[in-house]
Amino acid sequence: MIKILDSTLREGEQTPGVYFSPEKKLVIAQFLDQIGIDIIEVGNPAVDSDIALAISRISQAGLKAKIGAHSLCKIDNVQKALDCGVDFLGIFFSVSKKRLYQDYNISLEAAIEKIVEVIRFAREQQNDLLIRYTPEDTVRSPIENVIAAASAAVKAGVNIISIADTTGYTNPFDPQRSIYNYVKTLKAELKKQDLHPEIEIHCHNDKGLALANALDAYRAGIDIIDVSVMGLGERAGIVDLGELLINLREMSEEENHWQLSHLQDLYNFVSENSHIPIAPHRPITGKNTFIHYAGVHVKAVAKDEMLYQSLNPQILGKKSSLALGIQSGYTAVQLAMKQIGREELAENKELVAKILQEIKAIAKRGTPIDIEKELPEIVVRCHIKQVMAKKNVIFSYPNPQKSP
Repeated sequence: MIKILDSTLREGEQTPGVYFSPEKKLVIAQFLDQIGIDIIEVGNPAVDSDIALAISRISQAGLKAKIGAHSLCKIDNVQKALDCGVDFLGIFFSVSKKRLYQDYNISLEAAIEKIVEVIRFAREQQNDLLIRYTPEDTVRSPIENVIAAASAAVKAGVNIISIADTTGYTNPFDPQRSIYNYVKTLKAELKKQDLHPEIEIHCHNDKGLALANALDAYRAGIDIIDVSVMGLGERAGIVDLGELLINLREMSEEENHWQLSHLQDLYNFVSENSHIPIAPHRPITGKNTFIHYAGVHVKAVAKDEMLYQSLNPQILGKKSSLALGIQSGYTAVQLAMKQIGREELAENKELVAKILQEIKAIAKRGTPIDIEKELPEIVVRCHIKQVMAKKNVIFSYPNPQKSP
């Protein structure tokens, strides 16, 4: 069964302008725990005292999920993380030749010595700690460097090796850049040394392929996938939590244990507190996801919603609905009228046709028509016009019984 690591509170807060207070972070962590997330990565306590406070509070909140901290490959940074009472520690250090020489001015051998030293220190402090080592920018680093560092890290006490697609480089349709092949290769090389750590994937979305790459990794037998709410993170962000869970749920019957009815409330809370709106057309959590608009669509879903849906909204605690506008047809107006409690008028074919005409005219202003607020006014207005028109016909029509 796949494990999910949510990094909204760490990677997500690396979105420019985003800050979650310790109190808000606790609420988000509680939502994630209700959904059934396995690991909640809260942040790097060395960055700011508020982050350290948030990690400590969430670690003491009695959640089922493992609570994790992120750390540079430095003993003092690791100690700050451990002081927060975490169950999970992520340590990262690059093994790219270019990065080692240009940024750190050290050799691969010296880098591995440093990695091993820090991991051993963490393991000595807390024997039951879950420790992850990430070779930063894994997929663009020489595979032999990654294997050497990963092997040494596991021998030093690491439980998890993370494959970081730090720049969104991988592509499921290119065998030379496939995360599927990378996962298979790394597992096979470690197995040759009788090393069996869990393998994690961290996919960035720079080219819009984060979800596709994560699913490719799942197909390869990945153990842990990193996500965030709304896909928040550096640059274009990472894998979106809701999108991944829905797809995993459909890929395997065993991936059906998450409480997805909490997703929308979580997304709304994160959106409000990150000051980043949820796009209406965003899959799973966008407001248009289960709204039907075009006349042909509405007429079909009035008989069977699944004619134009492959996802049952009830899984998410939602219902399908409809929108009114220039694309609407007669059936949509009837259904909308019934929705606002005007069933008796919905059977008035002439009136429904008039309402549809007015809706199409109003829609040309370029903004949505609010069914609950605007439609009742439109119905009343059109009904009054219809009644008055009939009265005018009756009063002006000549009486055939009277002679001229």
